[in-house]
Amino acid sequence: MTDIGVQPYWELAFDKDGHIDPRGRDALLRGAVERDLTDLVVFSHGWNNDHRTATTLYTAFFAPFPALLSHATAGVRVGCTGVLWPSMRFTDEPVPAFPAQSVAGPGPGLSPETRQALAMVFPGQEAVLDRITGLLRTRPQQPAALAEFLTLVRTLTGGTPQGVQDTECDPLEAAVFRQDPAAVCERLADALEATGASVAELFGGLGSRVWGGALEALRQATYWEMKRRAGVVGRQGLGPALNTLARAIPALRIHLAGHSFGARLVSFALPALAPGNDSIRSVTLLQAAFSHYAFTPRLPFAPDRAGVLSGSPDRVRGPLVCCHSRHDLALAVLYPVVSDLADEDSSLLVPDQARWGALGHDGIRALDGCRDTGMGGALPGTGCVNVDVSDVVRHGGPPAGAHSDICHPELARLILAAGGLVG
Repeated sequence: MTDIGVQPYWELAFDKDGHIDPRGRDALLRGAVERDLTDLVVFSHGWNNDHRTATTLYTAFFAPFPALLSHATAGVRVGCTGVLWPSMRFTDEPVPAFPAQSVAGPGPGLSPETRQALAMVFPGQEAVLDRITGLLRTRPQQPAALAEFLTLVRTLTGGTPQGVQDTECDPLEAAVFRQDPAAVCERLADALEATGASVAELFGGLGSRVWGGALEALRQATYWEMKRRAGVVGRQGLGPALNTLARAIPALRIHLAGHSFGARLVSFALPALAPGNDSIRSVTLLQAAFSHYAFTPRLPFAPDRAGVLSGSPDRVRGPLVCCHSRHDLALAVLYPVVSDLADEDSSLLVPDQARWGALGHDGIRALDGCRDTGMGGALPGTGCVNVDVSDVVRHGGPPAGAHSDICHPELARLILAAGGLVG
């Protein structure tokens, strides 16, 4: 077991296709039986450049658990599990709970740390990354250079992985790869400035504003690829692992939680639960970076279609809690920009009306019976509930805003309260 300051703690590691490391799975199975656990909290990060970064997050997030669980319901014995999967963040993005040295300063193009992170999550693409890095460093002014850059970005991220048919990801292809390259990059520069960011400051005084937008195109394309990957790992990796746990320890109550694309990952595990697997007692989504219509049985803009996870909340025996914050600029502004570019919507600066708005910004939409409350509000015993956490999730500068500001005792307690583990 990795020492992150809370015990017992295990890790479940998956590759990009959802294949699990059996050593971590088997250690969790043995440990849960030996300790006679009643409950297991399974948490998934959204971004992660390496094992150290993931454990830094889990150490900070789980830190309040021992004190909170000292007041746990009688007879409760709780373990924690951190999910590891190949995601990434750009290292110029600050994380409020992390030390300053974990954030790379702005520079002319890609920072070495971000270049290394891209190589880790896109193995075998060294030549493509070298050319992308070179173009961002030299910033040629010829229109053909921008077109080449966006083509390289598409080559890097590839198409939609098998196993998850998610039309929610389709606008990226239309927006970033099929329109005029200069117009796309200018629009992305506009979106950055809508968050209060200065393109020149963020990207180290790039000589051309349009190349600041090009770097944001790489960031967005990478993140949308991580979004697709989260769905694959959830459905093909975590879901089957939860079935194994339920078969081995039928009485174990499992509480899922995830941040950003990790919230998407744990949500996509729900459709993969085997018939009769009723082990999932709560789900808590922290700044979830996927569609606020994901759970609806009828899309407002396409009444004959359902959200990609329609019906999934029915697999949870307790509440499904969606935390959202108005201070999350990544989801309020940058997330819907691709749909805006694709002419899906013209409301980039009015995110509440965005067709592709995110759960972590304004909560679950178009789902009958979903309730709304604040941090101090009571949680339902079952069903979906939106919790406005803006009073807590509020720190962080542009362009991401408070998107990663999740390491707070109030949010740790919310996960435990959703599972009925604390009063």
